[in-house]
Amino acid sequence: MRGIRRLTESSFAVNLFSIPLTDDNTRIKEVQTELNRMRDELGVPLVPDAPVLTPDRFKEQLAILLEEKVPVISTAFGVLSKQAMRQAQSAGIRIVTMVTTVREALLAEQAGCDAVVAQGSEAGGHRGTFDISEYPLGANIGTLALVPQIVDSVSIPVIAAGGIMDGRGLVAALALGAQGVQMGTRFLTAVESGAHVSYREALLNSTEESTALTKAFSGRPARGVLNKFMRQWDATGLEPLPFPTQNTATRDIRNAAAKQNNADYMSLWAGQGTRLLTSGQHAEDIVAEMVRQAISILS
Repeated sequence: MRGIRRLTESSFAVNLFSIPLTDDNTRIKEVQTELNRMRDELGVPLVPDAPVLTPDRFKEQLAILLEEKVPVISTAFGVLSKQAMRQAQSAGIRIVTMVTTVREALLAEQAGCDAVVAQGSEAGGHRGTFDISEYPLGANIGTLALVPQIVDSVSIPVIAAGGIMDGRGLVAALALGAQGVQMGTRFLTAVESGAHVSYREALLNSTEESTALTKAFSGRPARGVLNKFMRQWDATGLEPLPFPTQNTATRDIRNAAAKQNNADYMSLWAGQGTRLLTSGQHAEDIVAEMVRQAISILS
């Protein structure tokens, strides 16, 4: 955060997973048995079936955000607790929550959020759905359908997300009533992106048909480029451990794959608009191009 502030006076956000990080190791043996087959293929040490432990640093993270008075806190998987919300508001921090249904948007508004991100099913990465016991693969309503229904249901600003890759998507979102857009996949191949080179290559070689929803990597539904890890896990017929336990259990595999430049075992989060990705563009140029295109369409 301090590094960002040295580079810009503009606002920025820090994202938090608003969910208890409580491990469930009840099926750890059968899960580690299958994961060990993947570890064997990668040539990394096998892991015993001992319980995994995920550190929960939420209170520490929140304390730092409050101390630093970060301009915006954005949350996924739910809203902040009432106490955390009061602390953030007292510090003058804005709160934005990702939602995937009108019901979630209403809950976010009632909790005191300043804006919501309406995440359509096209979006890459984790689904922001609050309750995956109700929606095991997340609530997956398309951006085009979701945004106007949320806009009509809440009085706070709505930010559209999911499949928006250029000025055309921005104009469409504004026409649906959104006040702005959130884009993730579009910037993964930017010059400044920290995405692994194998990740970038997989994205640039993908199409709108290449992604799938999976819980195999983390235990929560997320959209990414379909690869060997996802296919192998699906073939086992096993239900992944709940988040965050599955995420902790698979971390060594993902890290080893990255070191080996092996995209087959990495989590390649991506939305459905990957044909619109470009290589070698700076983030600044992507934004400028998007704005020029939007202005051209609107005029």
